[in-house]
Amino acid sequence: MDMLRALFARNMALPRHHAPVLEEMTLNGIAKYIQSGKGKRILCMVGAGISTSAGIPDFRSPGSGLYHNLQKYNLPHPQAIFEMSYFKMNPQPFFTLAKELYPGEFKPTVSHYFMRFLRDKGLLLRCYTQNIDTLERVAGLTDDNLVEAHGSFHTSHCLGCQKAFPLTWMKEEIFKDNIPVCDECEGLVKPDIIFFGESLPQRFFQCIQTDFSDCDLLIIMGTSLVVQPFSSLTNRVSETTPRLLLNMERSGQTDPIMAALGLGSGMDFDSENAYRDVAWLGKCDDGCLALAELLGWKEEFEALVTAEHSRIDEELTTAKLQGATIGAHHS
Repeated sequence: MDMLRALFARNMALPRHHAPVLEEMTLNGIAKYIQSGKGKRILCMVGAGISTSAGIPDFRSPGSGLYHNLQKYNLPHPQAIFEMSYFKMNPQPFFTLAKELYPGEFKPTVSHYFMRFLRDKGLLLRCYTQNIDTLERVAGLTDDNLVEAHGSFHTSHCLGCQKAFPLTWMKEEIFKDNIPVCDECEGLVKPDIIFFGESLPQRFFQCIQTDFSDCDLLIIMGTSLVVQPFSSLTNRVSETTPRLLLNMERSGQTDPIMAALGLGSGMDFDSENAYRDVAWLGKCDDGCLALAELLGWKEEFEALVTAEHSRIDEELTTAKLQGATIGAHHS
């Protein structure tokens, strides 16, 4: 206890102050920072909140979140659907849910395309996503642009012999309402999404070694920042790197007591010592559009989103017509 008192007194007596790195602690301050040429290597950290406007539920929203809607599967608890032990015993609920949320059934949102736009401008260092819906890929980000921290449906593997299976094969099995089984060892085949208790992909640990020290602006979108180790990434950037949160509510903040003890490392939006963190509260898509407008990019950016959505609509229409034609020939 005496040690804690001493630590508390030392940190209270010698608070750590930093000179502001933004002209103003607002979205406009972030825009000016980018326009000044200081924000050349932008990292994005994103969660389920960037996909809700595509029609994909987030996990925790009361009444509409994914965990609330899982009650119909009669699970012992909502998280069981993403637990390996339960999956091996009863994979049906997971694959029923997968059919509802499967990649290819949704279009990327404005937030997804904003990261693509940053990439096209030569400003995106990397996108770290918690999402498994692959919409970042659909929006045009590539393997090099992405770290899928919690895996994705993009590939699948047999839990027995580890044989790899492509997205098209898994989709066909799921939409036939089959439990996907390996054609070599008859083992259960699971999409490469990370279940509770599994290790994150090796790429995650490799990329964070250099990305966060190289980053000069961190943009966090649509995440509650409660799942470790993803949430701790906000603390890996340098102390002079601005951090922007676009979210419906503040998340990732420093606990005041821990901060007083010198142990806090979260974000500080409101205190008198705040010097680099900005919270813009609202829908992520609206935040991206607002930032694009402040940067003078709005018309160009909206044209990209419109063109990409039209392209996807045309591809879906063509696929449906081809499917109908094949069905007519077989009847």
